Amino acid sequence: MGKEIESSGSNSVGSSKFVRTNPMSDRFKVKRFHHVEFWCSDATNVARRFSWALGMQLAAKSDLSTGNMAHASYLIRSGECNFLFTAPYSPSIAQAENLSPAATASIPTFDHAICRAFVASHGLAARAISVEVEDAETAFSISVSHGAKPSSPPTVLDNQAVLAEVFLFGDVVLRYISFKKFDHESPNDDETCNWFLPRFEKIEDTLSYPLDYGICRLDHLVGSVPELGPAVSYLKEVTGFHEFAEFTTEDVGTLESGLNSLVLGSNNEMVLLVICEPVFGTKRRSQIQTFLEHNDGEEVQHLALVSEDIFKTLREMKKRSGVGGFEFMPPPPPTYYKNLKKRAGDVLSNVQIKECEELGVLVDRDDQGTLLQIFTKPFGDRPTTFIEIIQRIGCMIEDDTGKMYQKGRCGGFGKGNFSELFKSVEEYEKSLEPKKTTECVAA
Repeated sequence: MGKEIESSGSNSVGSSKFVRTNPMSDRFKVKRFHHVEFWCSDATNVARRFSWALGMQLAAKSDLSTGNMAHASYLIRSGECNFLFTAPYSPSIAQAENLSPAATASIPTFDHAICRAFVASHGLAARAISVEVEDAETAFSISVSHGAKPSSPPTVLDNQAVLAEVFLFGDVVLRYISFKKFDHESPNDDETCNWFLPRFEKIEDTLSYPLDYGICRLDHLVGSVPELGPAVSYLKEVTGFHEFAEFTTEDVGTLESGLNSLVLGSNNEMVLLVICEPVFGTKRRSQIQTFLEHNDGEEVQHLALVSEDIFKTLREMKKRSGVGGFEFMPPPPPTYYKNLKKRAGDVLSNVQIKECEELGVLVDRDDQGTLLQIFTKPFGDRPTTFIEIIQRIGCMIEDDTGKMYQKGRCGGFGKGNFSELFKSVEEYEKSLEPKKTTECVAA
């Protein structure tokens, strides 16, 4: 008799029994994802690789050329999606000028020792998930009063913005950002914080290779943790976010491995955090357990980026897969696409279905809309963090002014495709297993 599949302690009920509600329970006003900061050992080359791979323009910098003696940071951007890459300088550079290492840092929470330990432990990985809130000081105070582990108290940046941090999971922090004076969304405002943060210098378009593959924004991110229950309870208590969706290994696993996951969302459902735990008792280790071992702990497993035209985005990305870009997970078998017309023929044309097959795009739908999605292979040396590219179709709603907009998270999270993704990940992991060699012994 096979061993019973066990979770690490969560009480998940699964997708079929989950009832979605939005109790509007945020403890403070949350607006949107602002940026994701990755820590690494060489920000220049990592930023340029991501820029090339994803079609995200180099937009801002803070480094020696701008007077920052603590760290080099480079921002890349496409639409509302902002990725920041940061690497440490030697503390001796600032000390030679009789300055503390943090005195010139553009990110006031940066710490040399913590950054170096983080990179040594996790490699290239997300350090901070930044969300824009109405008031960062209030968000920090309320979070801590409800049990959040503080990382950095509120700091005012040049009387223009406020930044504060609490721990999210593992070594990853939830960074609160609020703006004090300027409407940073106004395209006519030339103030620095208008387009990112104070203390960063804008990189003019003439100095940056023009790139745009159609990525619009960060849709959601997924974190891997050893136990789902404690992580979800902590985040719900700290932020007030509500349960948006739930999946168990019966929903998303294969005969060989599985996971449990739960999605937490803000009131406006523009900030979605997915938390996953491994299950045990399957033929192979859960991919979440593999992630935790290779990453040396909890981390962001993947980030889902919305494209306005996934076919255009993928054609551009795949042109660069072999020349410094990102590679993609193996596509599903041809039988997957033979059945696709029955499942999505009323939404996708025959030409679009053919494009899905040529590019390896997965298609799923819920009761509201349709989701197109594809996954890259992990982008670093370790089989850990990767990127998901998605496009949501349908769910258009008219607001009070008559303007049309798309309802948040239209088409769901690809529940119908999880088994195909798992198979791809399992095959990828098998390719990384140490090759067994047999010594030839002379008779």
